[in-house]
Amino acid sequence: MKVIVAKTAGFCFGVKRAVDQVYRQIAGADKPVYTYGPIIHNEQVVKDLEEKGVRVIGSEEELKSVRDAIVVIRSHGVGKHIYELLEKNGVAVVDATCPFVKKIHRIVEEQQKAGRRVIIIGNPNHPEVEGIRGWGDERTLVVETEDQIAGLPISEGEKLCIVAQTTFNYNKFQDLVEKFEKRGYDILVLNTICNATQERQVEARRIASEVDAMIVIGGRNSSNTQKLYEICREECKNTYFIQTKGDFNPECVNSVRSVGITAGASTPNQIIEEVHTDVRIKF
Repeated sequence: MKVIVAKTAGFCFGVKRAVDQVYRQIAGADKPVYTYGPIIHNEQVVKDLEEKGVRVIGSEEELKSVRDAIVVIRSHGVGKHIYELLEKNGVAVVDATCPFVKKIHRIVEEQQKAGRRVIIIGNPNHPEVEGIRGWGDERTLVVETEDQIAGLPISEGEKLCIVAQTTFNYNKFQDLVEKFEKRGYDILVLNTICNATQERQVEARRIASEVDAMIVIGGRNSSNTQKLYEICREECKNTYFIQTKGDFNPECVNSVRSVGITAGASTPNQIIEEVHTDVRIKF
């Protein structure tokens, strides 16, 4: 059997940077260490950090009660008011926000001050998008699907700035931008999808089109992994979404000649290697 592992699979720059920062805090901290939300969407990494004493803060209400501690802001980033809250409470902040997400924060803040209504294309319930929205104003909107556009409270002649969640599907982003352009709005479009995300999606699509079965590895709550699965599923009907080797059912690929493997940005290399080894050993 031929097994192809995507070169872009696994931790992206922003995720690796965030995880490394938490482990550094564990090594040298003289205060309790918290992360605001899971540092990444990977249960195995979060569990390991918890075993080393790192607690996850699950809500803003819980965050308000934290004192004399270190809070790591995860790679997804947070809204401006979270920084203000932490500063007010005298909490030490380690900012592990992905630099590419930080760039979107600056764009949103600058464009809303310049008078443009910001449109964020992405999942409104994803922590990255919630954080991005926190740098806009009351006019800032989030759009995920085409059917939402017609009902938006946008006035004729209003100036818009369109940005994207870093892990959003590039083709879907382009389609939504075209829908806005057809409505004649004055639009400034800034493609803020991470290059690593685009490269990962392009490679996943290519591999999926060449193999008999495709395995996508990543956390169930990982937005970028879910999008990889959707992309691969379009090219290869035998596409399987797993979190670890333990989720892998060998029977799924026991009658195929080629298997492709890719993984989301929050998947440790160790898990990818375990799945790869398991496929090769059994077949």
